[in-house]
Amino acid sequence: MTPGIAREERVDLKLGHYAKGGMEVIDVQGEIDIYTAPRLRELLIDLVSKGDYQLVVNLDKVGVLVGGLRRVRAHDGSLDLVCTQQRILNIFRITGLTEVFGIYETVDQAIAAR
Repeated sequence: MTPGIAREERVDLKLGHYAKGGMEVIDVQGEIDIYTAPRLRELLIDLVSKGDYQLVVNLDKVGVLVGGLRRVRAHDGSLDLVCTQQRILNIFRITGLTEVFGIYETVDQAIAAR
C-alpha cells in the first residue's frame, strides 16, 4: 500500500451455505464489490463442481445495491447500473441480479431506457 493513500480493500462479506428442500442456499451478507465478488464467484463455482446444480442466492442482507434498490422502489423509482466488465457482469448473471437491475454499457443507454 502506498503511504498516505487509504484503501478500502477489506470490505466485509460473509458467505454461508446450507441445504434446504433439495436446494443449496447461499447466504450473502455485506457488500458485493470488485474486491469481494470473486469470493462469491468461487463459492458458486465450488458448489457446482461438487454437483450442486439447484442454487438459491439469498441477497436479502446485501448492502449498497439491494438496499438502494428497495429505497428507490418505495418511491416508484429505479436503480440502474452501468457495467462493461465481463467478470462483474458474469457475477450479476450468476446471482440473478440481471433480472433485478437494468444493466447498461453506457450512462446514455441507461438514461435512454427510462
